[in-house]
Amino acid sequence: MASHFFNSFGAEEDSAVEIQIDDKASPAQTEFPANFIWGAAAAAYQIEGAADEDGRGPSVWDLFSKTPGKIWNNQTGDVAADHYHRYAEDVALMKQIGLHAYRLSISWSRVLPEGVGSVNAKGLDFYDRLVDELLRAGISPYVTLFHWDTPLALYWRGGWLNRDSADWFAEYAQVVATKLADRVKHWMTFNEPTIFLGHGLQYGEHAPGDKRSFAEVLQAAHHVLLAHGKAAQAIRANSQDTQVGFALIGYTRVPATDRPEDIAAARTATHSVTDKNVHSNAWWLDPMFFGTYPDDGLELFAGDAPKVLAGDMETIRQPVDFCGFNIYSGDYFRAGANGKPEWVPWPVGHSVTPSNFTVLPASLYWGPKLLHERYQTPIYITENGFCSWDAIALDGKVHDKQRIDSMARYLIELGKAAREGVPVQGYFYWSILDNFEWLQGYKDRFGIIFVDYPTQQRVLKDSAHWYKEVIASNGGRLATMAGGAY
Repeated sequence: MASHFFNSFGAEEDSAVEIQIDDKASPAQTEFPANFIWGAAAAAYQIEGAADEDGRGPSVWDLFSKTPGKIWNNQTGDVAADHYHRYAEDVALMKQIGLHAYRLSISWSRVLPEGVGSVNAKGLDFYDRLVDELLRAGISPYVTLFHWDTPLALYWRGGWLNRDSADWFAEYAQVVATKLADRVKHWMTFNEPTIFLGHGLQYGEHAPGDKRSFAEVLQAAHHVLLAHGKAAQAIRANSQDTQVGFALIGYTRVPATDRPEDIAAARTATHSVTDKNVHSNAWWLDPMFFGTYPDDGLELFAGDAPKVLAGDMETIRQPVDFCGFNIYSGDYFRAGANGKPEWVPWPVGHSVTPSNFTVLPASLYWGPKLLHERYQTPIYITENGFCSWDAIALDGKVHDKQRIDSMARYLIELGKAAREGVPVQGYFYWSILDNFEWLQGYKDRFGIIFVDYPTQQRVLKDSAHWYKEVIASNGGRLATMAGGAY
C-alpha cells in the first residue's frame, strides 16, 4: 500500500481558506463501462507467511522487521495471513465476492533465493498453482513482479544502488514470465518505487532502513527505471498476448474550487517536480513515456541528477499498455497571489483515517483525469482502500460501515471520471485480506476479509458483501447504497 504524501508549495496557515468540498457527491449515474474490471489486491510479504519454508530466501523486509523497534509491537511477516498454505481458501472467498481480477505480487526471493542464479522450483510452483486456482475460479491474475521485497543477498551486493540490479531484475522477470506468461496476461513491473526508494533509502523509515545521499537515491531510481524497461522486454519475449504496465503512487492535486485558475494550478502541481525527493509523478512517468527526465526536476536536482549512459532512455521507454495508480488521498491546490500553484491547508477537523490518510474522494476523479491528460494511456486504479480497526462483533460479523461509505464516495468519483472519457479500465481495492501493514504490523486493517491472526479464521466483512453487490451491478448499486448503510 501507499504511504506518505508530500508537497512543497507554500500557503499561509492562518489565511482564510475556501474549499469546495463535496462530501455528498451525487450517486446518480454510477454505472461503469461494460468491460470494467473489479478486483482487489495484496502483496507477497504482507500475506504469504511461510518465510522460511520450501527454500525461500530472506528479503530486506525479513531483516528489517526483525530489527527491534522498527515495526509496531515488533511484529514480522513470518506468518502474516498464512496465504502460502491457505491460498485455495482465499481464492474461494474471492470467487464468493465475485472478483473479476486479483492483483498479486511475487516474492523475488521465493523464486530466486539469492536473487539470481539457481531457481527455487518449490517457490515458483506456488505461483503456478495460485494462478491456476485463480483461473479455475474465473479470476484473472494481475501480477506485480516487485512489491518492495528486495532479496537480501542482492542488497548485500549494493541492491538498487548497483547498476547491475537492472539485469538482476530482468533475469528474475525472465524466469517468472517463462513459467506464467502463457496464462498471465497483465503484468506490473514495480509497485511504488517512490516508497521503497524514498522511505527505504533516503529517510530510513522502511526496509532496508538506509539514509543515503540524494544523488545515490536518484541513481537507484534510474536503475529501477532501467529494470522496468528490461523486465518489460523479458515479459514480452515470452508472450505475444500480454499487457505490461506498473503501479505508481498517483500524487493527486485537487483544485480547491471550480475556478479555471485553481484547476490550472492543480494541473501544474500534478506534473511538477518541487522537492528534493522522488515523490513526484513526472520524474517517473516522463522517462517511461517521453524518454526524458522533466526539465524542472533536472534543474532542481542539478548536480544530484543520475548518470545516464547511452541507450538508457531507449531501454526505459518501452511501450506501456496501461498506467496503474495507487490513490488513497491527495491535496487541495489553488492559484496563489503570484499565479503559481499554492497548497491549501486542511480545515480544522477534516476527516482522517486511522492510517493517517485524509479522506478525499475527489482524488479518484482528479488524479486519473489530470494524469491521463498528460500521458494519454489507459488507467487502472491499482490500489485504493480504507483502514479501520475492525473487530468481530457479538453476532459473529464484522460491521465496517465507514469502509463502505468511503468506498462508495471514492467509486462515485471514479465513475464520474470514466463517464467523462477517462479510459479507466479497472479498480483494485486494497486489500483483499487484513495483512502485515509494514511499519504498523497487524494493527491497521485494510481488508474486506477479516483475518483473526491467532486462528487464521477468515470472515467476510460487511464491505465484502457490499462490494459483491457493487460488482454484480457494475457500480449501479452505488446509487442506492452510497450512504454506507448495509
